Formats: sequence, structure tokens, C-alpha cells
Amino acid sequence: MKIAVYPGSFDPITNGHIDIITRASRLVDKLIVAVVKNPSKTPLFTAGERMEMLNESVKNIKNVKTDNFMGLLVDFLKKHKADIIVKGLRPVSDFEFEYQMALMNRKLDNKMDTIFLMTSNEYAFVSSSSVREIACLGGNIKGLVPPYVEKRLKQKYASLSVEKKRQQIEVD
Repeated sequence: MKIAVYPGSFDPITNGHIDIITRASRLVDKLIVAVVKNPSKTPLFTAGERMEMLNESVKNIKNVKTDNFMGLLVDFLKKHKADIIVKGLRPVSDFEFEYQMALMNRKLDNKMDTIFLMTSNEYAFVSSSSVREIACLGGNIKGLVPPYVEKRLKQKYASLSVEKKRQQIEVD
């Protein structure tokens, strides 16, 4: 059985992520989409909220499971008996960082392989940070994120003070 892991912060999950998840799910028997809890980042949504949005967004893809973790990705893969890492790449902007990470993961465990999937053209410009900024400023994010995520973003920003919104934009 081929098991792969697609890790990310998913703060929030976008339609670009969904595109990668859908396509990767066709390549393996089981795909685990894992929310990474990174202590060096301050996400807009809690890990629990990100998991909730992720679960809602992938509920109709049968061989996709969700989880979250903090720590080394290779340890998470070993725990789940996975040996494939899935990463999505936007044109040029992601390659250098993701390539370095793939090499480091391979150094940590030479049984791990990374599969890079190019983002579909229609999502090449979409990032979680740009979606957050547009939503924070009251812009239209329809079509950039699943409808449930759009609703959650509007709720989140409606509950934040002007100062918190300003801080959120400045974090990126």
C-alpha cells in the first residue's frame, strides 16, 4: 500500500491546496493531509480550526485522511508507515525552498521520497497569506477557497479588532 503525506500549515486551506490533494489522492492508496503546528509561526486559525476546515474541505475524497503534528516530518511519516511526501509548487516561487526541504528530509531518512506537483494554472497565484490579506481587507475571496473556508474567514475577521487585523497583515 502506497501512503503519502501532504504537510502544510493550511492557514487557511485554499482551492490550490484542494487541487493538489485531489490530484495526489489519485497517485497513492492513502493520502494523509497533515496540519503542521509550527511554534515559530503565529497562525490566524488554531490547529483545531484548521483541522475542521480541512476535514470539511476533503470529506468527499475517499482515500484522504487528515491529521496534525508538531516535530519532524520524517518522524510523522514513519509513524504512519508512509514513505512519500507530496508538495505543491507554484511557478518558481516555491521551488528553491521545497527542494532544500526535500533534500533535508531525504538526508534524515533516505527511504523518503518527495513528489512535487505543479499547481494548476488557475491557482498559480493563490497563497494562504494573500487570501488572508484580501479577506482581512474585506475583498472578495470567492473561488480562492472552499465556500466553508470563505465563511470561516469572514467570521474570524469580523471578530477581530482593527488593531488585530493590522497586526495580522503585518505578520506576513
